[in-house]
Amino acid sequence: MTIFERRPHLPARLLMLLVALASEAIFLFRLTVPAKPVFDEVHYLPAARALLALSGPANIEHPLLAKELIAASMLAFGDVPFGWRFASTVAGSATVAAVFALTHLLTGRVRAALLATAFALLGFTIYIQARIAMLDTFLVAFLLWGVVLLASAIHDGSVRKWSAGSILLGLATACKWAAAPYVAAAAVTFLAMRHYRPQRWPGLGTLPALALLFGLSMGAYFATFAPAFFYGSDALTLGTLPRFQWDMYLRQTQRLPAHTYQSNWWTWPLLIRPIWYLYEPVDGAQRGILLLGNPALMWGGLVAVAACYHGWVKTGAVRLLAPAALWTFSLAIFAIIPKSLGFYYYYYPSSVLLCVVTAVALDHWRTALGRWTEVYLLLVFGLWLYFLPVLSAQPLANAAAFHRWTWFPGWV
Repeated sequence: MTIFERRPHLPARLLMLLVALASEAIFLFRLTVPAKPVFDEVHYLPAARALLALSGPANIEHPLLAKELIAASMLAFGDVPFGWRFASTVAGSATVAAVFALTHLLTGRVRAALLATAFALLGFTIYIQARIAMLDTFLVAFLLWGVVLLASAIHDGSVRKWSAGSILLGLATACKWAAAPYVAAAAVTFLAMRHYRPQRWPGLGTLPALALLFGLSMGAYFATFAPAFFYGSDALTLGTLPRFQWDMYLRQTQRLPAHTYQSNWWTWPLLIRPIWYLYEPVDGAQRGILLLGNPALMWGGLVAVAACYHGWVKTGAVRLLAPAALWTFSLAIFAIIPKSLGFYYYYYPSSVLLCVVTAVALDHWRTALGRWTEVYLLLVFGLWLYFLPVLSAQPLANAAAFHRWTWFPGWV
């Protein structure tokens, strides 16, 4: 049974809605601090303004959708800090709700879904990304809901869910190309599951399913370029749209100069080189925002990944394999894609999936763990309180205050 079955799990649907609303309230609190662009907002806010004015191409190394959503937020609330970031809070709340939905889909248990939700809210990364106008926030929201709907469709053969999930993966790719490999992964997963457990897939033919997956995802992706056809200068045409994709590829794969915060993909799970999105006097006080995953969750989650693989080998339980494999894939793609520089915020999708893996593992071994799950949750919460001043840009004592939170030289 899953949250997508109409009657038995209506309370789970309501809980998921409450989770989203509570998350939104948390993300909105003090959203306008700092009242200046933070980190990569300096790139994406001008791009959003260019979209509002339809003046011409800007920030052309990435597709348009996330910048269109930032622009829509600015159109609704003004070119002010609240307007810059409001759409990100909605995407962040949707991401937390997707963590609930995916965990419940895997386990069938509300307790496990709520545990994953707590990890998502206390894991640092969603909280930070939901309060800054960056592309990755939107990518992950579309991506996770695409995964939820496609996984549910594979389970019950729903064409409607499969179609909606395919569209969402296309929209995730329209935020950043880092989502594109998940479309291929969805196709491979569908074929594998159809081969090994054909009795479970009623009503969804192989060729129609693949045609829908690729056709709808590509259609959704290209539809998001519509505003670029109305630019005042260098407007796109149907003839130049393919060339624009090639230009994006060249910019994505160009050799870039070294950066202070660059890091290799294998360092991200180990928290070797996080990023200070902000550390300077602003709004009348010294403030900082440190993009870092909650150490108890990020390091403990690696144990959970290994435990899920081990449990799958012993039991063959797909619910253990699926989240561990998805986390592994989310990290492995960065070992393959041709980018000259990597940054810790690329780990954002993986950090969110780690919340699901950890909750699934703790739920699977709940009898053996007993009260240790609650102790672990308290540790995660305690670290969230400890780091909160440099997650939420609270006033700090002085310019040297960062030493309190920089446990290792690479965190400076």
